Amino acid sequence: MKPFTENVVEIILSIPAGKVATYGQIAGLAGSPRAARQVVRVLHSMSRKYHLPWHRVINAKGQIALQDDESYHEQRLSLEAEGVEIGLNGVIDLGKFQWKPSLHLK
Repeated sequence: MKPFTENVVEIILSIPAGKVATYGQIAGLAGSPRAARQVVRVLHSMSRKYHLPWHRVINAKGQIALQDDESYHEQRLSLEAEGVEIGLNGVIDLGKFQWKPSLHLK
């Protein structure tokens, strides 16, 4: 695995229940702020193998980015089960639920 990919996997595994992180946030923490699409690739290809909490990763607008209904609802239900509130327009309050790693790591 390449260092960026390893970092992304480690970061996603660190997101605690009840919190979310954005693709861009994870890319930045992994050392490549413009690599949000690479984070999508890692999630798509490695979620099962590494048991990644993929449902805790959302877009920069605070929304679930998945397009197909089944995956969208699975992610939404998983987040709600952890206490993440999703607004009427499907928006998650990043001020309240976005993971702040400096508060949780180490």
